[in-house]
Amino acid sequence: MTEEIRKLKEIIDGSDNIVFFGGAGVSTESGIPDFRSVDGLYRQQWSDPPETILSHTYYERYPEKFFAFYRAKLLCPDAKPNAAHRKLAEWERAGKLKAVITQNIDGLHQVAGSKEVLELHGSTLRNYCERCGKFYGVEAIAHSAGVPTCSCGGRIKPDVVLYEEGLNEDTLYKAVRYIAEADVLIIAGTSLAVYPAAGLVNYYRGHKLVVINKTPLGDKTRADLVITGAVGETLVQV
Repeated sequence: MTEEIRKLKEIIDGSDNIVFFGGAGVSTESGIPDFRSVDGLYRQQWSDPPETILSHTYYERYPEKFFAFYRAKLLCPDAKPNAAHRKLAEWERAGKLKAVITQNIDGLHQVAGSKEVLELHGSTLRNYCERCGKFYGVEAIAHSAGVPTCSCGGRIKPDVVLYEEGLNEDTLYKAVRYIAEADVLIIAGTSLAVYPAAGLVNYYRGHKLVVINKTPLGDKTRADLVITGAVGETLVQV
């Protein structure tokens, strides 16, 4: 056990008011790629960057292209929770973890057993008709071709927050409250590059801020403990 892991274990053991703030790096160990990590195959297949395709403007202007990318890159039906998801659910059951705040849209925290999960960017598992409001599961997108439509004829939209769209105010308010009241805040698997979500960490008032990430975040945080490594591999040691 490294000195950093020992310190993390000491922090976790001594608290029953932990809040976890996670990004894409939490799910990469489940085989879900971070779409910002653009590889050669992506460059060959898609002519526009992910941030452009996943924008509200692109969704409205080129819905066929949007859904082609969405099905290919954002739907991961075979993904299973990894050690990070399972450990967080374990902490919640033990009364130590108060909430998971996630930028991910894969629903794996809930599959692992976590109950208080604030999904800042929505979920691919929920979809709704823009005309009548009827809700659909992920199958409505995954098993359709082109632009998915409701039985009423309206377009079915994934319940995810696209670029240019605002976050849900109730979810944002709850996230701020949990972070502001937390004894321990763990930031993991995120580069803190996407706002306003990344700005939430500024509401933390405690002195046990832990950052776990594969790459250093530089001066973006005032972390009390920094661990460079995979999230699941790190948490499973605690």
